Amino acid sequence: MKNFRTWGKPPYKVAIVHGGPGAPGSIAPVTRELSKDMPVLEPLQTKNSIDGQIAELADVLKKNAEIPVVLVGHSWGATLSYMTAARYPQLIDKLVLIGIPPLMLKDRPDLTATWLDRLSEKERVEFIALEKLVWDGDLANKSEPMGRLFRLITKAECCEMLPGKDEVLEYQVKANVFIFRELYKITEGTQLVELGRKILCPVTVIYGDYDPRPAAAVKEPLSRVIENFKFIMLEKCGHYPWLEKYARDEFFKILREEIK
Repeated sequence: MKNFRTWGKPPYKVAIVHGGPGAPGSIAPVTRELSKDMPVLEPLQTKNSIDGQIAELADVLKKNAEIPVVLVGHSWGATLSYMTAARYPQLIDKLVLIGIPPLMLKDRPDLTATWLDRLSEKERVEFIALEKLVWDGDLANKSEPMGRLFRLITKAECCEMLPGKDEVLEYQVKANVFIFRELYKITEGTQLVELGRKILCPVTVIYGDYDPRPAAAVKEPLSRVIENFKFIMLEKCGHYPWLEKYARDEFFKILREEIK
């Protein structure tokens, strides 16, 4: 798989990074919408380690974007963008972090319990079966069941989800497992939060009030370590603002304003 896509003609002053880990293409609806107004670079992560993905993202930006770039990331892609901006501050003009998860393990809730609570009984049964198949099963190719599991999670993390197709190019189980294993270790203390002191550009965080991750666990520590910091809360909005019936238009209005 090629590790980037382009939307529109260069120069690319905006790059948008997908989440997962291991869900390349998941941010395509956002990239497509923004490309109506501007050319956009969409990095696609292919490495199975945090350092590998940071180096890969930096390389894609150096070779394909007009530096410094406005870097937009969603979920894991927001965390990756945050770490990349700390390691390569000269590459980034501004960071926009959509639904970045808490940066300390103690602030991370039991998401599975919330997901199950927000699903129907039939969906809960399917979720549990898929979770066992993806993480414990011996299938040679787990992309398809991982996709079904992620679609249930996405539904559970939306307040009022709009219809739409899944645009992930390939669900990457190894990337998800290996990166979360590393992430667990570096979030045990304040290591990830402290990286924010190395970020020199303005940072905007966009969050939904229905996101099961605690917004305060992001806003409070980052506001202490990042000098130019803004936090925007969207109402009736979960972890995927572009999929929200009530928040989608406001989300894109804010996003366009932030990347000007």
